[in-house]
Amino acid sequence: MKRIMGVYDADPFYADRFAEFANQKEQIPFTVVAFSSIAKLEAFSGQQQLDLLLVGDEVDKTLLTEVKVKQTIRLSETKEALAGEIPVVYKYQASDAILREVMACYKVQPEQSPLIAMGKKSMVIGVYSPVSRCGKTGFCMTLGQILARESQVLFISLEEHSGLSRLTGTEYTTSLSDLIYDFRQGDYTRMRLGAVVHNWGGLDYIPPALYAEDLAELRGEELARLTAQIASDGIYQVVLVDIGHLGRGLEPLLDICDVIYTPIKDDCVSMAKISAWQEYLELCGRAYLWERVQMLKLPRPGTVWQAETYLEQLLWGEMGDFARNLLKGQTGNNK
Repeated sequence: MKRIMGVYDADPFYADRFAEFANQKEQIPFTVVAFSSIAKLEAFSGQQQLDLLLVGDEVDKTLLTEVKVKQTIRLSETKEALAGEIPVVYKYQASDAILREVMACYKVQPEQSPLIAMGKKSMVIGVYSPVSRCGKTGFCMTLGQILARESQVLFISLEEHSGLSRLTGTEYTTSLSDLIYDFRQGDYTRMRLGAVVHNWGGLDYIPPALYAEDLAELRGEELARLTAQIASDGIYQVVLVDIGHLGRGLEPLLDICDVIYTPIKDDCVSMAKISAWQEYLELCGRAYLWERVQMLKLPRPGTVWQAETYLEQLLWGEMGDFARNLLKGQTGNNK
């Protein structure tokens, strides 16, 4: 059963629009209810458990004394507002950014943990190749956007320097680094996940680790457990992982993948690397993973595009056509 988040603001249209947007986000563990008056808010809280209340900063706090709510977050009209005992979120920013900050501020009560999964385990798709500059990241983002048109998809990049901030035109205040820290501290929850998730073209994604050292210090087993935890929550139907270098011992992560897409190139050096990887899997006792590998010869961009439009052009160009055909089973080379 979802928790209930109330929204009350002097501008009723703001509350209505925000509630409508938030209720379309299936991964948010709240049902969001907009209130047009204090009287209605009081009456509701007296009959049903109100877990969280977002209230406009211009609302007199003395009017809320009769409202029964576990936690309150203020919606400030200025970015400079100082947070006191009550957390503050800037009101006039993108709704998904507000949701991320709300998830970061929300305090899960002890009796509510662990959170109950909303559905069955996600399918985990890994994209890995020992071949450099093979179009792996562009393929991942393109595939993710196409999958997201019909499914709930989360994209995770384990690249040390993916360039996603430049490609999406987004500055990140939270990233995979924050989620890794929470996981290591035993504080991972769906709320913490929601606090770092961004969206691009309908695709939810976790911004890459802020520092390469955060990934370098993380063992493959830890990455596998974190990914498996996200998958087992059942929030998403598909978890798509852009896997970086296996030098960090990422074989345990490959172990939890249902399918492994491996972009390749035709030159002899690239094929030699593929063969060496296959031999390595055999030597480390994971030859069975080769049965999940599907090798792909990706289309190569014909021109150098601007970073700001690169992902969109991939989606509607040859890469997008390739990914759509792949999902229809019409392309790809298996071993």
